Amino acid sequence: MTKKTIISTAKAPKAIGTYSQAVRCGDTVYLSGQIPLVPETMEMAGGDARLQIGRVFDNLKAVAEGAGGSLADVVKLNVFLTDLGNFPLVNEIMAQYFREPYPARAAVGVAALPRGAGVEMDAVMVIGASSRKLKQVARKKSAKPNRKKRR
Repeated sequence: MTKKTIISTAKAPKAIGTYSQAVRCGDTVYLSGQIPLVPETMEMAGGDARLQIGRVFDNLKAVAEGAGGSLADVVKLNVFLTDLGNFPLVNEIMAQYFREPYPARAAVGVAALPRGAGVEMDAVMVIGASSRKLKQVARKKSAKPNRKKRR
């Protein structure tokens, strides 16, 4: 049986319900949903969607680092938006936090989010030996030219 480790950091908003900021099980870390709360005040980040999306990425980054990893270790990202019109902003801002190879991702339009947030994101990350192997495989695949077979 794999040991479950609870991850907590003061650099991200504390949980506002019955959940942990993240849970590590083996080399896999499950990061709970983050909304644009400012960790120091636990108030919603002010401003437009751009600032709120950036705050969510900052929060995810803090939790990832608290677990001993980084956003480069994220293999799956889920994005929840109350306005899918902000999806291009997510792509633009995500490019400031992630480099290729990008994680798998889903973006879902929702009716509402906690505390009236316009965006929430959660993630799965792999750290340790498994993470190094995944990155090596991804680099090898991206380095190979895309060749089509001729018949």
